[in-house]
Amino acid sequence: MHHDVIELRKFYYNRALGRVVQKVLRDRLTQLWPPDKTAGMTLAGYGFAAPMQRPYLGRSRRVISLMPGPQGVMAWPPGMPNCAVLCEETAWPLDTGSVDRLILLHALETADHSQAVLAEAWRVLGPGGRMLVMATNRTGLWARSDATPFGFGRSYTVGQLEALGRSAGFVAETTGAALYIPPSDRRFWLRSAQMWERMGSRVSQVLVAGVVLGEFSKQMQAPIGRLRRLTVPSPLDLLEGIARPKPAGSGKIARGRGEPSHLHRAAVPEAGKPGSTDR
Repeated sequence: MHHDVIELRKFYYNRALGRVVQKVLRDRLTQLWPPDKTAGMTLAGYGFAAPMQRPYLGRSRRVISLMPGPQGVMAWPPGMPNCAVLCEETAWPLDTGSVDRLILLHALETADHSQAVLAEAWRVLGPGGRMLVMATNRTGLWARSDATPFGFGRSYTVGQLEALGRSAGFVAETTGAALYIPPSDRRFWLRSAQMWERMGSRVSQVLVAGVVLGEFSKQMQAPIGRLRRLTVPSPLDLLEGIARPKPAGSGKIARGRGEPSHLHRAAVPEAGKPGSTDR
């Protein structure tokens, strides 16, 4: 079952609980990746990462929001040039190695092929690029509620998220959790959300959290093994005929230096010898 972009937009922008979730997750993201540190970088998101990307608009060199076909796409950000694009989960319209930071939100839980999604993430990330995955916590209350987008599709533990990233070739950098309030619209929980986030991060990382976080990096290993010697011919060897010209037929007939091959020197008798002419 895939998400619907209309329902996702209603949750994050029209529902009070969704706006609280947006602020909680966005604060965790900006603590990890401060917007002022992304100047000159390309930041992309896949799934429904648009609510997390707004702080980077106008600061990063380029911001792109990729939304999978079964989910649908919406124009984003409103009132500004569109940065959202509809794509296949295994064919993103981005050049290889063109992304510096990548956010995955509501991406792996409903993907038809989660490994293929991570393979595409590996392709578009440049060497040293970072990816942050936000996924539903399997042991949390949010995975058991159908009233929020976190109750759809697969859920993960921190260990499963790390194993999935390593199998795609990524290196796990940091892990964590967020969203410690229950999935409730009651004002008490909404108003005390920040207090529960501070308390939850100190008491337990994943016990009651609704979302698990995993930051991964793309590391390119240097080639190892026996070195193979590479021989490069010198310019003199390539241009041997020009650098050191050899006269045609050398060694057969001795000629004067600089004498053309078709001329012959005429015999001139010396003076005072028979056949000479003195006047």
